[in-house]
Amino acid sequence: MEISKVELLSVGIDVGSATSHLVFSNLVLVRDQLSPTLRFNIQERKIIYKGMIIPTPFLGDKTIDINALTEFFKSEYKRAGIDPDRIQTGAVIITGESAKKQNAAQIAEALSKEAGKFVASTAGPNFESLLAAMGSGATARSKDFGKTVLSCDIGGGTSNLAVSKNGQVLSTSCIAVGGRLLGLDSEIRIRQLADPALKVMRHIGLDYRLGDQIPKDDIGKIASKMAEVLIEVMMGPARSSLAKQLMVTGDLDFSVPIDEYMFSGGVAEIIYDQKGRYNDIGSILAKKIRFLIPQLKSPVVEPANKIRATVIGAGAYSLSVSGSSGFMDEKLILPLRNIPVLRVDVEHAKLSLEHVISKTRLAFQRHDLVEGQEIVALYFKDPVRINYPVLELFAKAVETALPNSIAKGMPIILIFEKDVACSVGNVIRRETALQTNLLSLDELSLNDGDWIDISEPLLHRQVFPVTVKSLVFPAN
Repeated sequence: MEISKVELLSVGIDVGSATSHLVFSNLVLVRDQLSPTLRFNIQERKIIYKGMIIPTPFLGDKTIDINALTEFFKSEYKRAGIDPDRIQTGAVIITGESAKKQNAAQIAEALSKEAGKFVASTAGPNFESLLAAMGSGATARSKDFGKTVLSCDIGGGTSNLAVSKNGQVLSTSCIAVGGRLLGLDSEIRIRQLADPALKVMRHIGLDYRLGDQIPKDDIGKIASKMAEVLIEVMMGPARSSLAKQLMVTGDLDFSVPIDEYMFSGGVAEIIYDQKGRYNDIGSILAKKIRFLIPQLKSPVVEPANKIRATVIGAGAYSLSVSGSSGFMDEKLILPLRNIPVLRVDVEHAKLSLEHVISKTRLAFQRHDLVEGQEIVALYFKDPVRINYPVLELFAKAVETALPNSIAKGMPIILIFEKDVACSVGNVIRRETALQTNLLSLDELSLNDGDWIDISEPLLHRQVFPVTVKSLVFPAN
């Protein structure tokens, strides 16, 4: 009997500059009867548990307290009545200033191992912007109302921006503006001072250091300047010298007119509700942003989710699902984690042995990688049609282009945008010496420079859950 529906239990864990929390989601995958491959699509995402929100614990040396975090999330699993072994997908993300901590990568990896069978560890400002846009509801709103929505998720260390249209995220960006960049104690002494806050101070002629008592007027000046810079980059590319200094990524693509603006994140709770007081400049920053909102050229709308936007995005939107006609060697061991995606610009109209080999070599060179030194996923958008002679040519070209990887017995991962994975896999097995360690997947939309985790297949090896992510951690 053909299975038409699958349910997956997913977790999203967010360790941010100011707060840490999790959500559990139930993802419903339904077989598309109109698809040639009867592939599964994610039809429903339902949040089944929203956890407690705690201040992110830090040690005296300003690194993240892994023991405190691990114990907190273990208690959250117990409180929700969920066994980690039931979790089938999800993501642990380290956001904002937390991603800059020297032990951030270890924290993400440790939490992902505790969180379930297949939970990715991830960070990266553009990826955070995408998840926040989806988790806040901005991307869904762009589809439901036919609007182009610019979402801005303001956290403790960064503000993550995204432009959504027709249910798709068109571009993302990030600037170092956040409520936790300047932390204060009860006597208004500076107990936390991040580098972006120092840059703002110097720009406006202030000079304070850790432990200094700071007048309320000067706190207001710092928050005002941060708000001005944020509104600047929400209305167009960074132009001022300060905005350019604070940009973490490139600018948004403003080629599409913005119909609506939306704020999410912890600071947004105060922007919309005018409630909340934290031991940082978050509440003051929110008031300054509210004052400047009339400068925006389009209306500001309220999101479905504010402080939980990123964690909901991690739990409900970080998963992609391959087509139902993949090819996998039985000896290959999954999951495979942290695999870089190399786009190979093969064109069907120019298909030849030399063309495939040269484009594959260029893909490695573009990423400063040497073929055979590490596992990669080669991504093809338009390589081949279902025609045996052409498939045979492509198969032999792949074999010739990857001599070192094949000789070392490394996993060979081929991913296609179109529905050709099973045919390519079968022809490679039949016509080349590449007899083991082959994984061929299709109907996935990836970008050059993505990183992916590939989970164990579902439904008798028909469906492969794939988490697309970015990895940006400091070197230890």
